[in-house]
Amino acid sequence: MHYDFVPIAHRNPLKWPNGKRLAVILTINMEYWDPVRDTTEPYYPGGPSIVGGNLAGNVYDNANYTWREYGQRVGVWRLFDIFDAEGVPASCTMNGKMALERRPVVDAALERGWEIVPHNFVQTELLTDHMFDEDTEREVIRTTLDIYEQVCGKKAKGWLSSSLRSTLNTIDILAEEDLFFITDLLNDDQPYMVQTRSGKPMVSVSYTSEVNDFSFLRQGLGAESGLEMFKEQFDWLYEESATTGRFMNIGLHPHVIGQPYRVRAIRDFIRYAKTFDDVWFATREEIAEWYLENQGDHIPASS
Repeated sequence: MHYDFVPIAHRNPLKWPNGKRLAVILTINMEYWDPVRDTTEPYYPGGPSIVGGNLAGNVYDNANYTWREYGQRVGVWRLFDIFDAEGVPASCTMNGKMALERRPVVDAALERGWEIVPHNFVQTELLTDHMFDEDTEREVIRTTLDIYEQVCGKKAKGWLSSSLRSTLNTIDILAEEDLFFITDLLNDDQPYMVQTRSGKPMVSVSYTSEVNDFSFLRQGLGAESGLEMFKEQFDWLYEESATTGRFMNIGLHPHVIGQPYRVRAIRDFIRYAKTFDDVWFATREEIAEWYLENQGDHIPASS
């Protein structure tokens, strides 16, 4: 895996389809955590905790497990209602085990025709656990893709690694499995091509750890301050996109944004963004497919 370093100031203008100026991706992460793991060591559970303390993996952490489960039981359904009312699509990600253990949530997204992107087998297992064992990493990816195909009725096109913890082999493995977009790389406001060892195409459509509901936890944001974060990001990118198209992603976790005192932030942001006629509520697959066909000389070859 390799990508050229071409700063945005050295690129040619990017023009989105249908005269759109800014693409907005609203990502709902559908994630599953095992109650315990087969280890006596503390481990990173694929996301922040609400109650601190490092318990061993084989010790049941009731507070954090059931806090996350709130998103599956209640929070995501609140998001479904909001997105339905506002008439905009979500770009969902899905742990393979979510489809096995929390199928009604996945079915609800499928019934709405929303994009679903594979997101590892389970949130508590990171691909970096297999940094030095490519065969095992490939096995985890293939297991996830097999479940995806069974549940979604089609082959996957893209990927998001749990906690963005991909290895130096991940993108090459994904290309060899015929996927063509990756969301793990946090380094851009535009799509770009990643070179793979197989020579198969791979488009980066970046996720974000900044404009993310985890910032509500890290920075103590409420609905109003969270809304201001979303709008500030949008307004600046919208102004810049007058000369070259950009995208904006918001990362959402139902156990975080789905809390009643926070959820107004995403509803009101959607309402705000909808007032702009030249905003494209896009999926990652739409962006990646369009870019593959229309990138032209957007990013000149580095010298």
